[in-house]
Amino acid sequence: MKMKRDDIVTELTDDPQIWDFIIIGGGATGLGTAVEAASRGYRTLLLEQHDFAKGTSSRSTKLVHGGVRYLRQGNVSLVLEALRERGLLRRNAPHLVKNQSFIVPNYDWWEGPFYGIGLKIYDKLAGDLGLGPSEHLSKEETLEHIPTLEPDDLDGGIIYHDAQFDDSRLAVNLLQTLFDEGGIGVNYMEVTGLLKANKLVSGVKVEDREGTHRFELQARAVINATGAFTDTIRQMDNPDAPGIIRPSQGVHIVLDGSFQPGESAIMVPKTDDGRVLFAVPWHNRIIVGTTDTPIDEPSLEPRARQEEIDFLLTHAARYLTKDPEPDDVLSVFAGIRPLVARGGNDDTASISRDHTLLIDPSGLVTIAGGKWTTYRKMAEDTIDEAAVVAGLDERESVTENLRLHGWLKNTEAADPFEGYGSDALALKKIASGHPDGNPKLHPHLPYTAAEVIWAVRSEMARTVEDVLARRTRSLLLDARASIEIAEPVARLMADELERDQRWIEQQVKAYTELANGYFLG
Repeated sequence: MKMKRDDIVTELTDDPQIWDFIIIGGGATGLGTAVEAASRGYRTLLLEQHDFAKGTSSRSTKLVHGGVRYLRQGNVSLVLEALRERGLLRRNAPHLVKNQSFIVPNYDWWEGPFYGIGLKIYDKLAGDLGLGPSEHLSKEETLEHIPTLEPDDLDGGIIYHDAQFDDSRLAVNLLQTLFDEGGIGVNYMEVTGLLKANKLVSGVKVEDREGTHRFELQARAVINATGAFTDTIRQMDNPDAPGIIRPSQGVHIVLDGSFQPGESAIMVPKTDDGRVLFAVPWHNRIIVGTTDTPIDEPSLEPRARQEEIDFLLTHAARYLTKDPEPDDVLSVFAGIRPLVARGGNDDTASISRDHTLLIDPSGLVTIAGGKWTTYRKMAEDTIDEAAVVAGLDERESVTENLRLHGWLKNTEAADPFEGYGSDALALKKIASGHPDGNPKLHPHLPYTAAEVIWAVRSEMARTVEDVLARRTRSLLLDARASIEIAEPVARLMADELERDQRWIEQQVKAYTELANGYFLG
Protein backbone atom coordinates (compact mmCIF):
# COMPACT_ATOMS: atom_id res chain seq x y z
CA MET A 1 0.00 0.00 0.00
CA LYS A 2 1.18 3.54 -0.76
CA MET A 3 1.82 5.99 2.08
CA LYS A 4 -1.41 7.93 1.52
CA ARG A 5 -3.00 8.67 4.87
CA ASP A 6 -6.54 9.23 3.61
CA ASP A 7 -6.53 5.87 1.82
CA ILE A 8 -5.14 4.14 4.91
CA VAL A 9 -7.88 5.56 7.16
CA THR A 10 -10.52 4.49 4.66
CA GLU A 11 -9.12 0.96 4.61
CA LEU A 12 -8.98 0.76 8.39
CA THR A 13 -12.62 1.81 8.73
CA ASP A 14 -14.13 0.00 5.72
CA ASP A 15 -12.12 -3.22 5.67
CA PRO A 16 -11.44 -4.34 9.25
CA GLN A 17 -9.10 -7.27 9.79
CA ILE A 18 -7.37 -8.96 12.67
CA TRP A 19 -3.80 -7.74 12.80
CA ASP A 20 -1.01 -9.92 14.12
CA PHE A 21 0.40 -6.90 15.92
CA ILE A 22 -0.89 -3.42 16.64
CA ILE A 23 1.97 -1.26 17.85
CA ILE A 24 1.19 1.94 19.74
CA GLY A 25 3.80 4.68 19.38
CA GLY A 26 5.56 6.12 16.34
CA GLY A 27 8.95 6.95 17.78
CA ALA A 28 12.20 5.03 17.38
CA THR A 29 11.03 2.06 19.44
CA GLY A 30 7.60 1.74 17.86
CA LEU A 31 8.84 2.21 14.30
CA GLY A 32 11.69 -0.24 14.85
CA THR A 33 9.31 -2.80 16.34
CA ALA A 34 6.89 -2.39 13.44
CA VAL A 35 9.69 -2.90 10.89
CA GLU A 36 10.88 -5.94 12.84
CA ALA A 37 7.38 -7.48 12.76
CA ALA A 38 6.56 -6.65 9.14
CA SER A 39 9.94 -7.87 7.87
CA ARG A 40 9.19 -11.26 9.45
CA GLY A 41 5.93 -11.40 7.48
CA TYR A 42 3.52 -10.58 10.31
CA ARG A 43 0.46 -8.39 9.61
CA THR A 44 1.55 -5.17 11.28
CA LEU A 45 -0.16 -1.86 12.05
CA LEU A 46 1.50 1.07 13.83
CA LEU A 47 -0.55 3.92 15.36
CA GLU A 48 0.87 7.30 16.42
CA GLN A 49 -1.19 9.90 18.31
CA HIS A 50 0.66 12.89 16.83
CA ASP A 51 3.38 12.76 14.16
CA PHE A 52 6.13 10.18 13.81
CA ALA A 53 9.09 11.03 16.08
CA LYS A 54 7.21 14.02 17.52
CA GLY A 55 8.60 13.31 20.98
CA THR A 56 12.00 12.18 22.22
CA SER A 57 12.98 10.51 18.94
CA SER A 58 13.44 13.84 17.10
CA ARG A 59 15.09 15.58 20.07
CA SER A 60 18.25 13.54 20.62
CA THR A 61 21.91 14.63 20.53
CA LYS A 62 21.98 13.15 16.97
CA LEU A 63 24.51 10.48 17.93
CA VAL A 64 24.58 6.74 17.28
CA HIS A 65 27.02 5.75 19.97
CA GLY A 66 28.18 2.98 22.21
CA GLY A 67 28.03 5.11 25.31
CA VAL A 68 31.50 5.89 26.59
CA ARG A 69 30.15 6.85 30.01
CA TYR A 70 28.54 3.44 30.54
CA LEU A 71 32.05 1.99 30.74
CA ARG A 72 32.60 4.13 33.81
CA GLN A 73 29.37 2.76 35.28
CA GLY A 74 30.66 -0.76 34.62
CA ASN A 75 27.84 -1.61 32.19
CA VAL A 76 30.04 -3.36 29.65
CA SER A 77 27.18 -5.46 28.26
CA LEU A 78 25.23 -2.33 27.26
CA VAL A 79 28.33 -0.85 25.62
CA LEU A 80 28.96 -4.07 23.68
CA GLU A 81 25.35 -4.18 22.48
CA ALA A 82 25.30 -0.51 21.52
CA LEU A 83 28.62 -0.69 19.65
CA ARG A 84 27.40 -3.68 17.67
CA GLU A 85 24.11 -1.96 16.85
CA ARG A 86 25.99 1.20 15.87
CA GLY A 87 27.95 -0.81 13.32
CA LEU A 88 24.84 -2.53 11.97
CA LEU A 89 22.96 0.75 11.60
CA ARG A 90 25.84 2.39 9.78
CA ARG A 91 25.83 -0.59 7.40
CA ASN A 92 22.02 -0.58 6.94
CA ALA A 93 21.56 3.20 6.58
CA PRO A 94 24.88 4.61 5.31
CA HIS A 95 23.13 7.63 3.76
CA LEU A 96 22.18 8.84 7.26
CA VAL A 97 24.74 7.39 9.69
CA LYS A 98 28.22 8.87 9.37
CA ASN A 99 31.56 8.50 11.14
CA GLN A 100 32.09 11.39 13.56
CA SER A 101 35.40 12.17 15.26
CA PHE A 102 35.32 13.36 18.88
CA ILE A 103 37.94 15.22 20.86
CA VAL A 104 38.23 14.81 24.63
CA PRO A 105 40.23 17.88 25.70
CA ASN A 106 42.59 17.33 28.64
CA TYR A 107 43.07 20.22 31.06
CA ASP A 108 44.75 18.16 33.80
CA TRP A 109 47.84 16.02 33.27
CA TRP A 110 46.13 12.85 34.60
CA GLU A 111 43.12 13.05 32.28
CA GLY A 112 45.05 11.90 29.21
CA PRO A 113 46.08 8.48 30.54
CA PHE A 114 42.78 8.00 32.42
CA TYR A 115 40.48 8.59 29.45
CA GLY A 116 42.98 7.18 26.97
CA ILE A 117 42.83 3.75 28.61
CA GLY A 118 39.02 3.85 28.70
CA LEU A 119 38.78 4.73 25.01
CA LYS A 120 41.21 1.96 24.05
CA ILE A 121 38.86 -0.46 25.79
CA TYR A 122 36.02 1.17 23.85
CA ASP A 123 37.89 0.55 20.57
CA LYS A 124 38.48 -3.08 21.49
CA LEU A 125 34.85 -3.70 22.38
CA ALA A 126 33.77 -2.37 18.97
CA GLY A 127 35.86 -5.04 17.22
CA ASP A 128 35.36 -5.34 13.47
CA LEU A 129 32.49 -2.82 13.61
CA GLY A 130 34.76 -0.07 14.95
CA LEU A 131 34.97 3.27 13.15
CA GLY A 132 38.61 4.07 13.83
CA PRO A 133 41.22 3.89 16.61
CA SER A 134 41.49 6.43 19.42
CA GLU A 135 44.75 8.38 19.64
CA HIS A 136 46.48 10.83 21.97
CA LEU A 137 46.92 14.34 20.57
CA SER A 138 49.35 17.07 21.53
CA LYS A 139 48.04 20.52 22.42
CA GLU A 140 48.89 21.74 18.93
CA GLU A 141 47.16 18.79 17.25
CA THR A 142 44.10 19.25 19.43
CA LEU A 143 43.81 22.91 18.42
CA GLU A 144 44.23 21.98 14.76
CA HIS A 145 41.07 19.89 15.06
CA ILE A 146 39.16 22.52 17.08
CA PRO A 147 40.76 25.97 16.68
CA THR A 148 38.21 27.65 18.98
CA LEU A 149 38.92 25.33 21.93
CA GLU A 150 40.01 27.25 25.04
CA PRO A 151 43.86 27.01 24.91
CA ASP A 152 44.67 28.07 28.51
CA ASP A 153 45.87 25.08 30.56
CA LEU A 154 45.10 22.72 27.67
CA ASP A 155 47.40 19.72 27.99
CA GLY A 156 46.36 17.96 24.76
CA GLY A 157 43.49 15.67 23.91
CA ILE A 158 42.27 12.30 22.77
CA ILE A 159 40.49 11.66 19.50
CA TYR A 160 38.03 8.79 19.16
CA HIS A 161 35.25 7.84 16.78
CA ASP A 162 31.50 7.34 17.07
CA ALA A 163 28.65 7.95 14.64
CA GLN A 164 26.23 10.77 13.92
CA PHE A 165 22.81 10.75 12.26
CA ASP A 166 19.64 12.75 11.68
CA ASP A 167 17.12 11.24 14.08
CA SER A 168 13.78 12.23 12.56
CA ARG A 169 14.98 11.46 9.04
CA LEU A 170 15.86 7.96 10.20
CA ALA A 171 12.38 7.72 11.72
CA VAL A 172 10.86 8.63 8.35
CA ASN A 173 13.03 6.02 6.63
CA LEU A 174 11.86 3.41 9.13
CA LEU A 175 8.25 4.34 8.34
CA GLN A 176 8.97 3.96 4.63
CA THR A 177 10.69 0.63 5.30
CA LEU A 178 7.60 -0.51 7.21
CA PHE A 179 5.51 0.08 4.08
CA ASP A 180 8.18 -1.52 1.88
CA GLU A 181 7.88 -4.64 4.04
CA GLY A 182 4.09 -4.78 3.77
CA GLY A 183 3.14 -3.10 7.05
CA ILE A 184 1.12 0.05 7.66
CA GLY A 185 1.72 3.08 9.85
CA VAL A 186 -0.54 6.08 10.39
CA ASN A 187 -0.03 9.34 12.28
CA TYR A 188 -2.60 11.47 14.13
CA MET A 189 -4.40 8.28 15.16
CA GLU A 190 -4.80 8.26 18.93
CA VAL A 191 -5.40 5.11 20.95
CA THR A 192 -8.08 6.02 23.49
CA GLY A 193 -8.62 2.59 25.07
CA LEU A 194 -7.89 -1.12 24.93
CA LEU A 195 -10.31 -3.85 23.88
CA LYS A 196 -10.50 -7.04 25.92
CA ALA A 197 -11.91 -10.54 25.47
CA ASN A 198 -11.85 -12.92 28.45
CA LYS A 199 -9.70 -10.39 30.34
CA LEU A 200 -7.05 -10.47 27.59
CA VAL A 201 -6.17 -7.47 25.42
CA SER A 202 -7.64 -8.08 21.96
CA GLY A 203 -7.31 -4.73 20.24
CA VAL A 204 -7.58 -0.96 20.58
CA LYS A 205 -10.08 1.88 20.42
CA VAL A 206 -8.85 4.71 18.23
CA GLU A 207 -9.78 8.25 17.30
CA ASP A 208 -8.70 9.92 14.07
CA ARG A 209 -7.42 13.33 15.19
CA GLU A 210 -7.81 14.74 11.67
CA GLY A 211 -11.50 13.91 11.48
CA THR A 212 -14.36 12.48 13.47
CA HIS A 213 -13.66 8.78 12.93
CA ARG A 214 -13.79 6.60 16.04
CA PHE A 215 -13.44 2.89 15.59
CA GLU A 216 -12.05 -0.34 16.98
CA LEU A 217 -9.23 -2.49 15.67
CA GLN A 218 -8.52 -6.11 16.53
CA ALA A 219 -5.09 -7.70 17.05
CA ARG A 220 -3.56 -10.91 18.27
CA ALA A 221 -1.16 -8.85 20.37
CA VAL A 222 -0.92 -5.17 21.26
CA ILE A 223 2.53 -3.66 21.87
CA ASN A 224 2.97 -0.52 23.95
CA ALA A 225 5.99 1.39 22.59
CA THR A 226 5.03 4.88 23.68
CA GLY A 227 8.23 6.01 25.38
CA ALA A 228 7.55 8.71 27.96
CA PHE A 229 3.81 7.86 27.82
CA THR A 230 4.30 4.16 28.58
CA ASP A 231 2.44 4.35 31.89
CA THR A 232 -0.60 5.98 30.27
CA ILE A 233 -1.17 2.92 28.07
CA ARG A 234 -0.42 0.45 30.88
CA GLN A 235 -3.02 2.17 33.05
CA MET A 236 -5.61 1.82 30.28
CA ASP A 237 -5.10 -1.90 30.81
CA ASN A 238 -4.94 -1.73 34.60
CA PRO A 239 -5.75 1.56 36.38
CA ASP A 240 -3.79 0.34 39.40
CA ALA A 241 -0.62 -0.48 37.47
CA PRO A 242 2.36 1.20 39.18
CA GLY A 243 4.28 3.72 37.11
CA ILE A 244 7.57 2.43 35.75
CA ILE A 245 8.78 5.52 33.89
CA ARG A 246 10.94 8.07 35.63
CA PRO A 247 11.07 10.88 33.05
CA SER A 248 14.16 13.01 32.71
CA GLN A 249 14.45 16.09 30.54
CA GLY A 250 17.43 16.69 28.28
CA VAL A 251 17.97 20.13 26.73
CA HIS A 252 20.17 21.18 23.79
CA ILE A 253 21.08 24.58 22.40
CA VAL A 254 21.99 25.16 18.76
CA LEU A 255 24.72 27.64 17.81
CA ASP A 256 26.17 28.87 14.53
CA GLY A 257 28.99 26.73 13.17
CA SER A 258 31.51 29.55 13.66
CA PHE A 259 31.61 28.76 17.38
CA GLN A 260 33.34 25.47 16.60
CA PRO A 261 34.66 25.30 13.03
CA GLY A 262 35.97 22.04 11.68
CA GLU A 263 34.55 18.55 11.55
CA SER A 264 35.35 17.28 15.06
CA ALA A 265 33.00 17.24 18.03
CA ILE A 266 33.91 17.93 21.66
CA MET A 267 33.12 15.40 24.38
CA VAL A 268 33.39 16.51 28.01
CA PRO A 269 33.36 13.33 30.12
CA LYS A 270 31.96 14.88 33.28
CA THR A 271 30.02 18.09 33.92
CA ASP A 272 28.67 19.67 37.09
CA ASP A 273 25.60 17.40 37.07
CA GLY A 274 27.57 14.24 36.27
CA ARG A 275 26.50 13.94 32.64
CA VAL A 276 28.64 13.79 29.55
CA LEU A 277 28.45 17.02 27.52
CA PHE A 278 28.77 17.12 23.74
CA ALA A 279 29.32 19.96 21.29
CA VAL A 280 28.65 18.37 17.92
CA PRO A 281 28.77 19.78 14.37
CA TRP A 282 25.43 19.12 12.61
CA HIS A 283 24.07 20.68 9.41
CA ASN A 284 26.64 23.51 9.68
CA ARG A 285 25.51 24.27 13.23
CA ILE A 286 26.79 23.21 16.65
CA ILE A 287 24.53 21.27 19.00
CA VAL A 288 25.51 21.62 22.67
CA GLY A 289 23.91 19.22 25.13
CA THR A 290 22.61 17.70 27.15
CA THR A 291 21.14 18.26 30.60
CA ASP A 292 19.54 15.69 32.88
CA THR A 293 16.66 17.12 34.90
CA PRO A 294 14.07 14.88 36.59
CA ILE A 295 10.51 15.98 35.81
CA ASP A 296 7.13 14.99 37.21
CA GLU A 297 5.05 14.53 34.06
CA PRO A 298 5.92 14.04 30.37
CA SER A 299 4.46 16.31 27.69
CA LEU A 300 4.46 16.29 23.90
CA GLU A 301 6.08 19.73 23.80
CA PRO A 302 8.54 20.02 26.71
CA ARG A 303 10.20 23.37 27.32
CA ALA A 304 13.72 24.12 28.50
CA ARG A 305 14.07 25.65 31.93
CA GLN A 306 16.20 28.74 32.42
CA GLU A 307 18.64 26.88 34.67
CA GLU A 308 19.18 24.25 31.96
CA ILE A 309 19.92 26.91 29.34
CA ASP A 310 22.30 28.67 31.74
CA PHE A 311 24.04 25.34 32.45
CA LEU A 312 24.72 24.76 28.74
CA LEU A 313 25.84 28.33 28.04
CA THR A 314 28.19 28.21 31.06
CA HIS A 315 29.77 24.91 30.03
CA ALA A 316 30.10 25.98 26.38
CA ALA A 317 31.91 29.13 27.55
CA ARG A 318 34.37 27.02 29.58
CA TYR A 319 35.59 25.15 26.52
CA LEU A 320 35.20 27.64 23.65
CA THR A 321 37.16 30.83 23.11
CA LYS A 322 34.02 32.64 21.97
CA ASP A 323 31.51 32.63 24.82
CA PRO A 324 27.96 32.15 23.51
CA GLU A 325 25.31 34.62 24.68
CA PRO A 326 21.54 34.01 24.75
CA ASP A 327 21.15 36.00 21.50
CA ASP A 328 23.53 33.55 19.78
CA VAL A 329 21.21 30.61 20.38
CA LEU A 330 19.46 29.75 17.09
CA SER A 331 17.21 27.17 18.70
CA VAL A 332 16.74 25.41 22.02
CA PHE A 333 14.98 22.08 22.20
CA ALA A 334 14.02 19.68 24.95
CA GLY A 335 13.37 15.94 24.92
CA ILE A 336 12.17 13.53 27.58
CA ARG A 337 14.08 10.35 28.32
CA PRO A 338 11.70 7.51 29.20
CA LEU A 339 13.96 6.00 31.86
CA VAL A 340 12.71 2.87 33.58
CA ALA A 341 12.83 3.16 37.37
CA ARG A 342 14.70 0.41 39.17
CA GLY A 343 15.09 0.69 42.93
CA GLY A 344 15.12 3.94 44.84
CA ASN A 345 17.89 5.93 43.12
CA ASP A 346 16.63 9.44 42.34
CA ASP A 347 19.68 10.38 40.24
CA THR A 348 18.42 10.07 36.65
CA ALA A 349 21.95 10.54 35.29
CA SER A 350 22.90 7.20 36.83
CA ILE A 351 19.83 5.20 35.72
CA SER A 352 20.78 2.57 33.15
CA ARG A 353 19.71 3.06 29.53
CA ASP A 354 19.04 -0.68 29.18
CA HIS A 355 15.63 -1.52 27.78
CA THR A 356 12.88 -3.27 29.71
CA LEU A 357 10.32 -5.69 28.28
CA LEU A 358 7.14 -6.34 30.28
CA ILE A 359 4.18 -8.65 29.63
CA ASP A 360 1.13 -7.91 31.78
CA PRO A 361 -1.37 -10.62 32.83
CA SER A 362 -3.71 -9.26 30.13
CA GLY A 363 -1.11 -9.99 27.45
CA LEU A 364 -0.27 -6.32 26.87
CA VAL A 365 3.38 -6.19 25.76
CA THR A 366 5.38 -3.13 26.84
CA ILE A 367 8.85 -2.18 25.63
CA ALA A 368 10.43 0.77 27.44
CA GLY A 369 13.77 2.45 28.08
CA GLY A 370 16.71 2.02 25.74
CA LYS A 371 17.99 4.60 23.24
CA TRP A 372 18.10 5.27 19.50
CA THR A 373 21.31 3.29 19.00
CA THR A 374 19.79 0.06 20.25
CA TYR A 375 16.30 0.44 18.75
CA ARG A 376 16.76 -2.59 16.43
CA LYS A 377 17.79 -4.97 19.22
CA MET A 378 14.91 -3.71 21.36
CA ALA A 379 12.55 -4.44 18.48
CA GLU A 380 13.97 -7.92 17.92
CA ASP A 381 13.58 -8.84 21.59
CA THR A 382 10.04 -7.44 21.63
CA ILE A 383 8.76 -9.37 18.62
CA ASP A 384 10.40 -12.57 19.84
CA GLU A 385 8.29 -12.34 23.01
CA ALA A 386 5.17 -10.81 21.44
CA ALA A 387 4.93 -13.64 18.89
CA VAL A 388 4.63 -16.09 21.78
CA VAL A 389 1.92 -13.95 23.43
CA ALA A 390 0.04 -13.79 20.13
CA GLY A 391 0.33 -17.54 19.55
CA LEU A 392 2.04 -16.97 16.19
CA ASP A 393 4.59 -19.14 14.45
CA GLU A 394 8.12 -18.19 15.40
CA ARG A 395 10.02 -16.52 12.57
CA GLU A 396 13.65 -15.48 12.63
CA SER A 397 14.66 -11.84 12.62
CA VAL A 398 16.11 -10.49 9.36
CA THR A 399 16.78 -6.89 10.41
CA GLU A 400 20.50 -7.29 11.10
CA ASN A 401 21.01 -7.22 7.35
CA LEU A 402 17.91 -5.29 6.28
CA ARG A 403 18.80 -2.23 4.25
CA LEU A 404 16.57 0.63 5.31
CA HIS A 405 14.60 2.70 2.80
CA GLY A 406 16.88 5.21 1.08
CA TRP A 407 19.95 2.97 1.40
CA LEU A 408 22.80 4.36 -0.65
CA LYS A 409 26.39 3.54 0.17
CA ASN A 410 28.12 6.48 -1.46
CA THR A 411 26.55 9.91 -1.09
CA GLU A 412 27.96 13.30 -1.96
CA ALA A 413 28.19 15.71 0.98
CA ALA A 414 27.71 18.61 -1.45
CA ASP A 415 24.40 17.18 -2.71
CA PRO A 416 21.56 19.16 -1.08
CA PHE A 417 19.47 15.97 -1.03
CA GLU A 418 22.22 13.75 0.38
CA GLY A 419 20.18 12.74 3.43
CA TYR A 420 17.47 11.24 1.22
CA GLY A 421 19.81 8.58 -0.12
CA SER A 422 18.33 6.74 -3.11
CA ASP A 423 15.25 9.01 -3.01
CA ALA A 424 17.39 12.00 -4.02
CA LEU A 425 16.69 11.37 -7.71
CA ALA A 426 12.95 11.66 -7.12
CA LEU A 427 13.44 14.95 -5.27
CA LYS A 428 15.57 16.32 -8.09
CA LYS A 429 12.79 15.42 -10.50
CA ILE A 430 10.27 17.38 -8.40
CA ALA A 431 12.69 20.31 -8.16
CA SER A 432 13.19 20.46 -11.92
CA GLY A 433 9.44 20.23 -12.60
CA HIS A 434 8.29 22.90 -10.16
CA PRO A 435 8.73 26.64 -10.87
CA ASP A 436 10.03 27.24 -7.33
CA GLY A 437 11.52 23.80 -6.76
CA ASN A 438 15.22 24.69 -6.58
CA PRO A 439 15.74 28.02 -4.74
CA LYS A 440 16.18 27.91 -0.98
CA LEU A 441 13.08 28.81 1.00
CA HIS A 442 15.22 30.99 3.30
CA PRO A 443 18.85 32.19 3.02
CA HIS A 444 19.64 30.81 6.50
CA LEU A 445 18.18 27.36 5.84
CA PRO A 446 19.24 24.68 3.33
CA TYR A 447 15.75 23.55 2.27
CA THR A 448 13.72 23.96 -0.92
CA ALA A 449 10.10 23.72 -2.05
CA ALA A 450 10.85 20.31 -3.55
CA GLU A 451 11.42 18.90 -0.06
CA VAL A 452 8.09 20.26 1.16
CA ILE A 453 6.26 18.67 -1.77
CA TRP A 454 8.10 15.37 -1.28
CA ALA A 455 7.31 15.37 2.45
CA VAL A 456 3.58 15.59 1.70
CA ARG A 457 3.54 13.13 -1.20
CA SER A 458 5.93 10.49 0.11
CA GLU A 459 6.49 10.98 3.86
CA MET A 460 2.97 11.48 5.26
CA ALA A 461 3.58 15.07 6.41
CA ARG A 462 0.23 16.61 7.40
CA THR A 463 1.07 19.94 9.05
CA VAL A 464 3.55 22.79 8.71
CA GLU A 465 5.12 21.57 11.97
CA ASP A 466 5.63 18.09 10.47
CA VAL A 467 7.59 19.64 7.60
CA LEU A 468 9.59 22.30 9.45
CA ALA A 469 10.33 20.34 12.63
CA ARG A 470 10.86 16.76 11.40
CA ARG A 471 10.80 16.23 7.59
CA THR A 472 13.25 19.12 7.41
CA ARG A 473 15.08 20.33 10.54
CA SER A 474 14.32 24.03 10.05
CA LEU A 475 12.92 24.50 13.56
CA LEU A 476 16.13 23.21 15.16
CA LEU A 477 18.55 24.91 12.79
CA ASP A 478 17.05 28.40 13.12
CA ALA A 479 13.70 28.82 14.84
CA ARG A 480 13.25 32.46 13.81
CA ALA A 481 14.00 31.75 10.16
CA SER A 482 11.59 28.82 10.20
CA ILE A 483 8.73 31.13 11.25
CA GLU A 484 9.48 33.34 8.25
CA ILE A 485 8.87 30.46 5.84
CA ALA A 486 5.81 29.02 7.57
CA GLU A 487 3.39 30.71 5.18
CA PRO A 488 5.05 29.66 1.88
CA VAL A 489 5.38 26.12 3.27
CA ALA A 490 1.70 26.12 4.22
CA ARG A 491 0.75 27.25 0.69
CA LEU A 492 2.82 24.51 -0.90
CA MET A 493 1.22 21.95 1.40
CA ALA A 494 -2.28 23.30 0.79
CA ASP A 495 -1.82 22.73 -2.96
CA GLU A 496 -0.86 19.10 -2.32
CA LEU A 497 -3.46 18.38 0.38
CA GLU A 498 -6.27 20.40 -1.25
CA ARG A 499 -6.67 22.70 1.75
CA ASP A 500 -8.17 26.21 1.77
CA GLN A 501 -6.99 29.65 2.90
CA ARG A 502 -8.43 29.12 6.38
CA TRP A 503 -6.29 26.01 6.82
CA ILE A 504 -3.20 27.97 5.72
CA GLU A 505 -3.88 30.69 8.28
CA GLN A 506 -4.52 28.18 11.07
CA GLN A 507 -1.32 26.32 10.27
CA VAL A 508 0.83 29.45 10.21
CA LYS A 509 -0.62 30.63 13.51
CA ALA A 510 -0.17 27.25 15.22
CA TYR A 511 3.40 26.84 13.96
CA THR A 512 4.39 30.39 14.93
CA GLU A 513 3.14 29.83 18.49
CA LEU A 514 5.11 26.58 18.70
CA ALA A 515 8.35 27.96 17.22
CA ASN A 516 8.29 31.03 19.49
CA GLY A 517 9.18 28.63 22.30
CA TYR A 518 12.38 27.53 20.55
CA PHE A 519 14.39 30.74 20.79
CA LEU A 520 15.38 32.91 23.70
CA GLY A 521 14.09 36.40 24.38
